[in-house]
Amino acid sequence: MELSRRTFHALAGTAALGFALTGSGSPTSANPARTVPTGPPPPVPGADGRRHEVGFDRYSLLVDGRRLVLWSGELHPFRLPSPSLWRDMLEKMRAHGYNAVSVYVAWNYHSPAPGRYDFTGVRDLDLFLRMAAETGLYVILRPGPYINAEVDAGGFPGWLTATEGTARTSDPTYLRYVDEWLSAVNAIVAKRLFTRGTGTVLLYQIENEYDAHVDEPTGRAYMSYLYEKVRADGIDVPLFHNDKGRNGYWVPGSFGTGGEKGRWLYGFDGYPEPDEVPPDWGHFGTGGAKGGATASPRTPGFLPEFGGGWFDPWGGSWFDGKGYAEARRTRDAAYERRFHLTNLANGITLHNVYMTYGGTSWGWLPAPVVYTSYDYGAAFDEARNATPKLAPMHQMGQLLRYVPDLARLNRAKAVRAADERIKVYHLANPDTGAHFYVLRNDSDEAVSSTLPDAGIDVPVRVPARDAKLIAAGLKLGKRTLVHATVQPMLSLTAGRQDIAVFAGRRGDLAQVVLDCADEPTPMRLDAEPAWAYNLGKLYVTAPLGAGGLSRVRVEGDGVDTPMLLLFADDATALRLWPYETPSGPLLVYGPALLRSATLRGSTVHLTGDTTGQTGLEVWGPRGITHVTWNGRPVPTRISASGSLLALRPLAGVTAPALPALDGWRRRTENPEAEPGFDDSGWTRADRKTSFSTTPVPDGQPVLFADDYGFHYGDVWYRGEWTDANGLESVSLDYSTGTQGLLMAWLDGEPLGTHRMPVPDRDRARQGTWTAKATFALPKDLRKRFREDRRERGDRHVLSVLVRRMQHDMDGKALDTHKAARGLTAVTFEGAAPKVTWRIQGASAPDPVRGPMNNGGLHGEREGWHLPEYDDGDWQDAELPRADRRQGVTWYRTDFRLDVEPGVDASIGLVLDDDPKRAYRVQIFLNGWNMGQYINDVGPQHTFVLPNGILRTRGANTLALAVLSDGTTPSGPGDVRLTLLGAAAGGVPVTPV
Repeated sequence: MELSRRTFHALAGTAALGFALTGSGSPTSANPARTVPTGPPPPVPGADGRRHEVGFDRYSLLVDGRRLVLWSGELHPFRLPSPSLWRDMLEKMRAHGYNAVSVYVAWNYHSPAPGRYDFTGVRDLDLFLRMAAETGLYVILRPGPYINAEVDAGGFPGWLTATEGTARTSDPTYLRYVDEWLSAVNAIVAKRLFTRGTGTVLLYQIENEYDAHVDEPTGRAYMSYLYEKVRADGIDVPLFHNDKGRNGYWVPGSFGTGGEKGRWLYGFDGYPEPDEVPPDWGHFGTGGAKGGATASPRTPGFLPEFGGGWFDPWGGSWFDGKGYAEARRTRDAAYERRFHLTNLANGITLHNVYMTYGGTSWGWLPAPVVYTSYDYGAAFDEARNATPKLAPMHQMGQLLRYVPDLARLNRAKAVRAADERIKVYHLANPDTGAHFYVLRNDSDEAVSSTLPDAGIDVPVRVPARDAKLIAAGLKLGKRTLVHATVQPMLSLTAGRQDIAVFAGRRGDLAQVVLDCADEPTPMRLDAEPAWAYNLGKLYVTAPLGAGGLSRVRVEGDGVDTPMLLLFADDATALRLWPYETPSGPLLVYGPALLRSATLRGSTVHLTGDTTGQTGLEVWGPRGITHVTWNGRPVPTRISASGSLLALRPLAGVTAPALPALDGWRRRTENPEAEPGFDDSGWTRADRKTSFSTTPVPDGQPVLFADDYGFHYGDVWYRGEWTDANGLESVSLDYSTGTQGLLMAWLDGEPLGTHRMPVPDRDRARQGTWTAKATFALPKDLRKRFREDRRERGDRHVLSVLVRRMQHDMDGKALDTHKAARGLTAVTFEGAAPKVTWRIQGASAPDPVRGPMNNGGLHGEREGWHLPEYDDGDWQDAELPRADRRQGVTWYRTDFRLDVEPGVDASIGLVLDDDPKRAYRVQIFLNGWNMGQYINDVGPQHTFVLPNGILRTRGANTLALAVLSDGTTPSGPGDVRLTLLGAAAGGVPVTPV
């Protein structure tokens, strides 16, 4: 919600109240000499050049002796291949209340070959870590070596699939490669550690959901090796592992750490289904090794991954073909509140949401279990737009930052609601006396109830399948909150007043009760609130969402600092932006996003985004008299609430016009299918043994693509023989990831296409698919084999194209990533030719885009996907097409965009066609492989084109490689650009 015109002209305000409760020590282990009391949280982190200490106790992390509740979101830089946009997402996360970002580092993304590691360009890990520090976010670093993450081979590089040694064990061959990888990563990370003051890397994960060999020497030796290797590389922050579930695996003391104690955290992952009753994984649970946080009672509750959505497989079986929109609907803001608040009540103070921004599994990055989009139904969608799911994350993140009482809570006396459909969790801070109640309604209808055990005698409303947190006895600046019926969002002091924000669902009637020894003089600054004073208590009520932000100013009660109470519904709260400056906190209301605030003299310089026309209000430190917005002065006046109120609205954004995609050029390929094609430069496929988990058939050569160095994308085979009289059919065994396929030609004649089935819900997680494709020779070809032997020189060529898709992950540590890709065996009926095989896949890895960009199609090897390729001799073409041939056809066009400077436009490519048409498309934008579209499978039809790869002011080249089986018209049909979001503001984008 933008500021309404009535609110824009209101006399209102908000500020920034800081807590200074009690001092704290600076322990460096999990067992400090004395308990660290509640106090102000550590300041916003950065590369400040100072040494820092990071420890923990059973309640929370301890940063320089101050308690920190970690509120983190997962973001994968490799799923956003435009470094400028990393800053965009980091700033958005920071503004919405996250204080940390969790990042996987994918081995396969950085290593095209053993001993070769690339951390440049879109793979610049150091740049990302610097940006995180500049943004003020802690970093949870997760470099594996195995990461899972729904990426090819679980993050293992393609070349590792063809090596000796059992992965994820103490096998010395495997560990030799692990050493290379960790040495390369840690050389970068060691320079960005928060402990050294040179970055903000706060925690470091070893391995990922490792539940194999837990009680075996090889597993314990493996974990010990990784621990000691990381320490030897200079990584001195606390280390952790994420248990796949509540198993109690790898708790402190379960493996050797080289004698080091008190620097290892136990964490566990949780992905509950939306229809589940939120489980108790801590204070209120059953306890013990499988009790979640209770498995490690001396370390704080830690969820390295909590489901902020879920992935979707080819065909969309998880969400009934509705895609990630359905993931977001079923795991919405109410889901987030129910589960996150339950976790908080259970003592979990290290919390990471997987995913917070999902992004795109571009190129050949996705694992078999997912298609190109990795939107995940996350709080930020794939196009970088904030979604309504952000409301609870925004509110809880600000609350945990500005209300330090939540960092040290004990389970308190049981409290029941008058209506027992509401479950109540009661917690209290032993230092401050503040009480918190998490109220959860698991029923299918809204419930209003009093809490007589807590002295709350007015009804508190909890919507159906939702939850809320309310507080009592909480210090709000110089006053004390008796209780409230809605959730506090933040409390700070700005200028000469304390400010407290309360937020809830639209239509809720909020009641806030303050202790006031003397009768105050409240000032109602908006029409909606009401107040009453009785027996030393001030009762303030306000309906949420009735007109934007509602304000009440309290003074005259004997306290020398006025208080401003602000009431907001979810949409309004998403326009409230606290920000900490060296001169003190400030609060901004109005724009769609606040990116930064800098104080110079009497002027506060704000940067951020607007989507529609909006007002602007700023409450800040004393002495601020002027405001700029994105570099331009904003005329203001001082409101009765102490804010600087803009005299005219900030402008919104004008949606940019997008061109139609026309002027297509077309060219067919697959000359590899022709008998006279020169394959002399191809690799001979004549190996006899393999390290693959797929057996090599007796009497046949190894045909597995990985054994010949072809790890990503399509692969071609050509088998040549003589004397094949009587040949009736050819059988091709092959192994691929999900939705793999095979096409075959004999002496240039199509034999047909075979494709793997679309996975249903039961097989959605299957990572390797195998099949035998048997092709009977057409009658005319059989006749030719019998009659044209002399004319054809007795030479025959079988050409096979395999779309291998991706490697399986290795989640159970069974080397499943080594399952073969490509052909595995070839047999003949009616003849027994002696075949000589050659194989060809992708050429040398793209030096800019990396090894996962290209496959082995002829057009890719010839550079047809690149913008500089000269397609002047290609045929003109119109879309939609209705071609019918087995093989590959390319389409190219150019288009120009002219998005105004200062406008962040997120643009996508849409492909639509009759779903009965069986074809698939590899999409290349300016040479970057942006993903794969399968017309008759889906569910994805829209592909995000990230700015930086997309030139929003200039020329672009789009190339489509269409692979069709010839059984139906192949398209493409409707191909168009679409605007996925736009904002005035954004960040400067450098072309990739």
